[in-house]
Amino acid sequence: MFRFPRLSGGQWIVVLCLFLVMSAIFSLLLGSVSITPQQLLEVVSGKDRDSSIYRILRFVRLPRTMAAMLAGSALAVSGAMVQAVLDNALASPNIIGINAGAGFAAMLCMVLFPAQMWILPPAAFLGAFLTALVVSATAIRLNTSKITIILTGVAISSILTAGINTIREFYPDVLVGSSSFMMGGLAYVTDDHIRFAGVYILVGLGLAVLFRCEMNVLALGEDSAHSLGMNVGGTRFFLLTVAAMLSGAAVSFAGLLGFVGLIVPHGVRFLVGEDNRSVIAACIVAGAAFVTFCDLLARLLFAPFELPVGVVMSFLGGPFFIKLLLTKRRHIHV
Repeated sequence: MFRFPRLSGGQWIVVLCLFLVMSAIFSLLLGSVSITPQQLLEVVSGKDRDSSIYRILRFVRLPRTMAAMLAGSALAVSGAMVQAVLDNALASPNIIGINAGAGFAAMLCMVLFPAQMWILPPAAFLGAFLTALVVSATAIRLNTSKITIILTGVAISSILTAGINTIREFYPDVLVGSSSFMMGGLAYVTDDHIRFAGVYILVGLGLAVLFRCEMNVLALGEDSAHSLGMNVGGTRFFLLTVAAMLSGAAVSFAGLLGFVGLIVPHGVRFLVGEDNRSVIAACIVAGAAFVTFCDLLARLLFAPFELPVGVVMSFLGGPFFIKLLLTKRRHIHV
């Protein structure tokens, strides 16, 4: 039976960084038009700025690769934070409806303000935040069980998805590419999309790194956190706000990517342990690498046809979620 080598958290992060670099390079090189490493170096060095290869790299593959890395980091860290705040291993932005809330708000803004691209990230953040508040109120104020929190999130997600489909039905001409948005895709991402959302993601990632120790204190339990002088309610509210910012910004350009916030945090904890100081840092790298690699698979598996990356993630995430349910069944009570 294969076993992962015993490495420290820092060493695993280095390994994940190498995997991210390799995934990003292959993402730039491979696709419907293959690009050689020499051609890539010529473009990077500025020797070849008038060719079709330069235009493909600069305006198609580079924005797409950057988008995959930003969305992956944001959703992975958001998932780790949601799991820490709700103390629920099954929680993730897509499962408890945070992504759906962001998607509903973003799609509504596409209809109301089609030319104002800058408004998408804050609108998606607001939708994600309001959805997260409803779920966290169920978790914290009503003291419900962990499985009930998940079911509440699924119900809210269903309602919001119905709202998204209603908007799509009434405004099909405005929402070009909405099918890709629903499944989660990066084919139509441009520099403008990631320029606005990237600011929110970088700020959110910075805040997550700064407050990763507070997540460790929350993991000790509410009573222990209170005894250490922490304002538990305020800290949870703040961390949930940051998680919603990350998720909303990612959804605003990548669509409803599923299971990143579930698969990556669990995989990272398996490698580096439960210490959130290592988990958050590793999620930033692993999330970026995971989405970049899945997007590469989506382009290559059925070439010349291309799948939305969200489809590949659903194939991976669905079985993983079922396995997680079976693994955690003894610790969950309705």
